[in-house]
Amino acid sequence: MAISLKLNGQTHQVEAEPGTPLLWVIRDELKLTGTKFGCGVASCGACTVHLNGEPVRSCQTYIEDLEGAEITTIEKISESRIGQAVQAAWVELDVVQCGYCQSGQIMSAVGLLSENPKPSAEEIDDYMNGNACRCATYQRIRAAILRASEIMEA
Repeated sequence: MAISLKLNGQTHQVEAEPGTPLLWVIRDELKLTGTKFGCGVASCGACTVHLNGEPVRSCQTYIEDLEGAEITTIEKISESRIGQAVQAAWVELDVVQCGYCQSGQIMSAVGLLSENPKPSAEEIDDYMNGNACRCATYQRIRAAILRASEIMEA
């Protein structure tokens, strides 16, 4: 099936079978590899992208549901003020260990700060709960989100 979607500000015409996850369209068809495959069942968050401004798991978001949708991936997130603050905080606090989950973590953090620019540590933990980090950098992730909030306020 042919579908038109807006990815990172550009309209793309893609051809994919119904039931194809957005993740595979992003990675295989559009060759953007920052969005990662983790579990395939929307439990780990590695594949998080923004769909019409909201974080979603691209491994369980199907192409036939996306006609005319606006999708943002990690490759474009730094163009937003919140994305810049989150990425700066990630670097400043040296959050990354292996890095595999970090694009999903960042996309979720941007989603959180878009909804709540001054979250508490508990609100961060609740919001980020669906993002798994095998290296267990959760304390650094929380600290970076708090720091990004401060950066945004400055």
